[in-house]
Amino acid sequence: MKTKTSSIAKAAVTRRDFLKATAAVAAPMIVPASVLGLDGKTAPSNRVTMAFIGVGNQGSGDMQQFLKDDRVQVVAVCDPNRESAGYWNGSVRGRDPARKGVDEFYAKQRASGQYRGCAAHEDFREVYGNKSIDAVEIATPDHWHAYMVVAAAAAGKDIYCQKPLSLTVRDGRLMSDAVKNTKRVFQTGSQQRSDKNFRLACELVRNGRLGKLKTVKVGQPPGRPDFGKTGDRKKPERVPEGFNYDLWLGPAPDAPYAPARCHVNFRWIYDYSGGQVTDWGGHHPDIAQWGMGMEQTGPVEIRNAKGVFPPDELWDTATEYHFEAVYKDGAVMVVSDKFPNGVRFEGSDGWVFVSRGKIEAEPKSLLTEAFGEKDTRLYVSENHFRNFIDCVQSRKECVAPCEQAHRSITVAHLGNIAMLLRQDIKWDPVKEQIIGNPAAQWMLDRPSRAPWKLV
Repeated sequence: MKTKTSSIAKAAVTRRDFLKATAAVAAPMIVPASVLGLDGKTAPSNRVTMAFIGVGNQGSGDMQQFLKDDRVQVVAVCDPNRESAGYWNGSVRGRDPARKGVDEFYAKQRASGQYRGCAAHEDFREVYGNKSIDAVEIATPDHWHAYMVVAAAAAGKDIYCQKPLSLTVRDGRLMSDAVKNTKRVFQTGSQQRSDKNFRLACELVRNGRLGKLKTVKVGQPPGRPDFGKTGDRKKPERVPEGFNYDLWLGPAPDAPYAPARCHVNFRWIYDYSGGQVTDWGGHHPDIAQWGMGMEQTGPVEIRNAKGVFPPDELWDTATEYHFEAVYKDGAVMVVSDKFPNGVRFEGSDGWVFVSRGKIEAEPKSLLTEAFGEKDTRLYVSENHFRNFIDCVQSRKECVAPCEQAHRSITVAHLGNIAMLLRQDIKWDPVKEQIIGNPAAQWMLDRPSRAPWKLV
């Protein structure tokens, strides 16, 4: 699925209103003392200047981690929502609270206790027009990822993009091609790649310690939880003041505002995401393919797909799901909400199970075996955020690069397609096409609302 990115890049970064808006972008405040690097910290001229696009949920948390790295200077935040509740556990977030948090963090490092150097923007194009910004994090709802990544790459920004990487298979291909063609550093927020237990499990599999790999059981959560405490507000309401709802919708279809549609619960609506299948699809299936040695390719068939879709006036993603991804070598990845949360690799000579904070194996001795010089060793990253900054400075590839993230989330997208159609599908991972099923092939992409279409 080859694409061109030059016309996309121009559309993303040359609009007249975009250039007009960027004229007022604030530059980071540089101050003396510790900021000069005289106390052993990184001097301003060597810092990576970052902006955060989407600071409601994961973006706000990630920003706190980047603030701890003295090689980073956070200079801008961006969100179409000024400030409101409706985020994780009903918390209040938005661009104003995020900007305030950044200024307060840096103020504590100054003798005066004052700092006002973080800009707050409603429109991401203002960020991309600021040439002093080196890198961006994109932590928006999934339906915005492709356009923003392609535009960021065209604007010369390095990119940390939250998982799941894409809304569709075609979006993922456009993103990966744009990153490659512009030679940008890219990290996907699939942080399990930077966990020693997940890395160990994958190395055991890839070095044949389990014998011949037969089955990989991927357990993910069920349901459609009410993360934002807005699940009882699914009917249309007036758009709140300070929320640019039209910009939030962006490339998604026009739809009436409802609190349960936005902020944190967007993931239960197919127009913006893919439910638990894709929300966790950037984590466990990613690890599964890493261990299988399939991170640059994908399955050849999706079979036995079964999903439960209870009627709901707004939330329409699967609450229960099961599908099997069959690979060319005969191994099968089974994704289900009925398995324990984690990844279990099963081979002819043993098994290993890994989840967050937990790793088990049979035989148990697998976990203490030493690796030899000729064994396959995987990319070592101890901190996902620091790994990104390391690579921004070195220009090396990150532990969770765009192409591999695209290949991983493709498994989840194909699973959703098969469940919705209630059909097995044949997949060509080289051409990235569904074989002999036009209806399924059509679902690899989604229409985009003007003017946000990627061509």
